[in-house]
Amino acid sequence: MSAAATTRDARGAAAQDAAALDAAAQDAADRAARFLDLENAPFTLPGSRILVQRTDGGVTVRLAEYERRLDDCVVVRALRVFGADGRVAEIADVRPESIAFDGGATLTFDGQRALSLGGGSRWTVELTVPGAVGALDAAQAGDASGAWAPGLPPAGEASWTATGADDLLMREVGGDTVVRLSFPGGDGSQLRIALGASTAENAEASHASGAPHASALAATTSVWADWFARTPRVRADLADLTAFCWWVLGANIVTLPGRGDARAVVPSKIGYVGLWQWDAYFIAAGLRHGAPELAREQLALAFGFPTPDGQLPDVVHDDGVLASSDDLPPGDRDTLRRAGSSIADPSAPIPLTKPPLAAWALRSLEGLIDDPAWFDEAWETVARSQEWWFAHSDLDGDGMPEYGHPYSSGLDDSPVFDGELPVASPDLAAYLILQDDLLASRARSVGDTAAAERHAARAERTLALLEAMWDDAAGFFRSRGAGTPLSAETAVSLLPLLTGRLPGRIVSRMLEALDDPDRFATPWAIPTVAARDADFSAERMWRGPVWVNINALIAEGLAVSGHADRSRELVEATLRLVQHAGGPHEYFNPLIGRRAKTATTSFGWSAALCVDLAVRASG
Repeated sequence: MSAAATTRDARGAAAQDAAALDAAAQDAADRAARFLDLENAPFTLPGSRILVQRTDGGVTVRLAEYERRLDDCVVVRALRVFGADGRVAEIADVRPESIAFDGGATLTFDGQRALSLGGGSRWTVELTVPGAVGALDAAQAGDASGAWAPGLPPAGEASWTATGADDLLMREVGGDTVVRLSFPGGDGSQLRIALGASTAENAEASHASGAPHASALAATTSVWADWFARTPRVRADLADLTAFCWWVLGANIVTLPGRGDARAVVPSKIGYVGLWQWDAYFIAAGLRHGAPELAREQLALAFGFPTPDGQLPDVVHDDGVLASSDDLPPGDRDTLRRAGSSIADPSAPIPLTKPPLAAWALRSLEGLIDDPAWFDEAWETVARSQEWWFAHSDLDGDGMPEYGHPYSSGLDDSPVFDGELPVASPDLAAYLILQDDLLASRARSVGDTAAAERHAARAERTLALLEAMWDDAAGFFRSRGAGTPLSAETAVSLLPLLTGRLPGRIVSRMLEALDDPDRFATPWAIPTVAARDADFSAERMWRGPVWVNINALIAEGLAVSGHADRSRELVEATLRLVQHAGGPHEYFNPLIGRRAKTATTSFGWSAALCVDLAVRASG
């Protein structure tokens, strides 16, 4: 075969591969679109803070900001589209790249900080914005623009620019401004809403293309196509759920301006707009299957701001970190201190972190990222964090670190924190054993025998202390509050399975608990508090509802404890639960298998771990 023929064949194969990739991305986007309701799943774009949600007869535009309620972050109170007949144009279709209205007009993104409305046949838009709109740059037919201040520092000034409008009316209603614009439709019609841009800057961006709305729609479609092209392949019956979960992970990407525009996949743009350490670990576990570099970025952020003594912060956000009570406003600091440990120095800051699963998360990226120097540094950070737990969080000096505050457990409302602090909990012991085991393995792999022996010896000591927490009469590991055994039976008593080193008799008793309808065999398992426990609540956070991360950890624990079949059963049951409930919510009612009433939606670690479990189930 000639060189030219070989080149033609290679090009043909590449074209076929590209076509297959495009088709796979389109299929994933189509599957995800079935879940986009503008309520549980808002319209957004990877990297953007803008959220578009359904409201009466139209949509509302909000910003997602750290520790601010969505209702306090309204940019556009209402955007309503009307057809040529003057009637409200209902939302006809929602896709990752656009919202389509009856009559053909579509709403899409124009970059991360702007929205574009255009296309279709003749239409009118009514824009209600909080406060007054500044003086119009033009108030005649054709082009017009205006600006307003939403009262949100990240947004600064917001502005709108109309291209091709043939009618304009403005009025004040109850302190808001209503702008009504009519357009003939087609490529020359566009309303562009921009955040942090003056009217002049907005107009310049709008006029950068001869068909500005079509260009914006094409660019947004391309962003999502690139993301969906990375969707992991799974079994056919899991494809819809996986595509939606992959959308959630893309939708939850924000940039952190105070961190050099680092990309953080936040738990949810609806309520949790920051990088929580624990969440980052679980989110990385799912991202690694299609976006390993983005998974690495989550760990780099989580590992990037240790204290001098090695503690990793609870949260990394736009303006800093949350690593202690000193990082909170005075009122929140006093409230947090009242819930803290009586053993701790009352004049000292209360450390705030999250459970030590750093090594668990880091191990999941090995073999996927070719950067030995980064891994060396990351493992050193994990080792220093492990030392912090034993040196600074063993508050009673018995060799077993404790949670000095509920926030550091990730299980804030669990009944194990109803009594006195600090709490020695079997989940923390299990995480520390696993982390020392992984650190020992890492040390052996790089020839550091002394460090390997040190980590292995400490893991053995912690394992002995963990086994001493077993209550044979009750049949579960008891947490201790300020040294006193606690009565609550919770899912943390099952997490020692993660060590893979429990005596067989204890594992058998734990399996009995998992099979008991009065304990953990609820209709939709695994509840975070045993069903028979006085503190069980099917709806209250960490006091009964099912959490995907707890199920995933217990499934892993079953596998490493010699019960692979039981592990697979739990994986499948967890995926069925999320399918039944309509998507990856924050937590689920274990009796009816639906989203708990107070749980947020499109939740990052639920989505990521569903991706991970779906890949595992499809292997």
